[in-house]
Amino acid sequence: MRKNDFSRGSVRRGITRLALPLIAAQLVNVLYNITDRIFISRIPEVGDLALTGVGVTFPLLMIVSAFSVLCGQGGAPLCSIARGEGDDARAERILGNAFTMLLFCGALATAVGLAVKRPLLLLFGASAATLPYADGYITVYLLGSVLVMISLGMNYYINAQGFARVGMVSVVIGAAANIALDPLFLFVLGWGVRGAAAATVLSQALSAAWVLFFLFGKRAILRLRFKNMVPDPRLVWRIASLGFSSFCMKLTASAVNLVCNAALQAWGGDSYVEIMTIVNSVREMIMLPFGGFTDGAQPVTGFNYGAGQYSRVRACIRFVTLVCAVYAAASWAAVMLFPGALVRIFDGGAEIVDAGARALRIYYAVHWIMCLQMVGQSTFVALGKARQAVFFTLLRKIFIVVPLALILPGLFGLGTDGVFLAEPISDFVSATACYLTLVLTVLRRLPREDRALPAPPSGRS
Repeated sequence: MRKNDFSRGSVRRGITRLALPLIAAQLVNVLYNITDRIFISRIPEVGDLALTGVGVTFPLLMIVSAFSVLCGQGGAPLCSIARGEGDDARAERILGNAFTMLLFCGALATAVGLAVKRPLLLLFGASAATLPYADGYITVYLLGSVLVMISLGMNYYINAQGFARVGMVSVVIGAAANIALDPLFLFVLGWGVRGAAAATVLSQALSAAWVLFFLFGKRAILRLRFKNMVPDPRLVWRIASLGFSSFCMKLTASAVNLVCNAALQAWGGDSYVEIMTIVNSVREMIMLPFGGFTDGAQPVTGFNYGAGQYSRVRACIRFVTLVCAVYAAASWAAVMLFPGALVRIFDGGAEIVDAGARALRIYYAVHWIMCLQMVGQSTFVALGKARQAVFFTLLRKIFIVVPLALILPGLFGLGTDGVFLAEPISDFVSATACYLTLVLTVLRRLPREDRALPAPPSGRS
């Protein structure tokens, strides 16, 4: 009997069963990231500067995360497709090669990051006042980046096998440890931002241990085996090609953060870099259900695509689009109605609250349309269509946001508003184009007839 056979049963139940634990896991993950920033903002006397300094490190943190998704989201959909085709041996080879890639990328990110961190932080918008906090945080984080990447990257392979609850536990372990260690390191031991980074690294180390324990163990359908860790150039290329879209998404987010921080520093100073940190933190909270639901749909979509169940692929896309559209409208309304309350989570100063509320309303002006971008990107990745996924990632951030964030502040007296206005313009153009391409080049070209399935084994539950 094949475990977690997504080609049978209700598509909606299959996606929901995977998505709900993933959403819960991402919620916990975001909460402990947010908790980090809340604790940092309350460091006596220097909280504002410390929070701004940590905000400046976001582009470098995104680069570490980008390597994680390169190997994770690059290989996990391929594992799902291979499982759908009934080739579990190939799926395990993909898993093993992805793990080797993660180790290599982690070592590379650590070495290069430590060598160039200070000039990069200055480029990302650090001032003389915030640089010590940015440098202290990122130094500790980079030293543990391999552990962070194993925790993030290999969890995709647990979820791809249908063990979403196990994947959720790995996140909860890290979150609980981080929330416990943050106040200890920051306030009891007085380690400042270095303590916050150390808490994050140690918590991710616990998550990484849990992930590896499961993937080497007998419960996993696809297991990590040393023989499969020998690099196969064809598999490495296939993983990297598909993962490049997710890699670009993170990397372009880093580039956009760099440009926006630099522009805001020039037009508004440290206070607006802090506001961008708050905007990004709110974005993390709002986007997590999108990510959880589309990540939950990917194994089901990819498995059915590999099994030739094209009607079920269409059903997956329709269901995810509907759910994401409803959530997008609700979250957009929440930001428009209560922007000040969201800003006060991080900073209660009247000037920051007023300016931050205005920034949030501009930044999320057309957030409701982002459901189309998320569904389109996710489906391209799930079906192994790397080129489309890469193109729309680059379109949204590099080709639209970056030039607009540099040009708009100098037009019509927009100033800092122009930096935040770049996002909704990009959201509208890119999301519309992405979903139309999905409909015209994927949905219309899927075969109308499903491939015949083998009869289920006798005694199947």
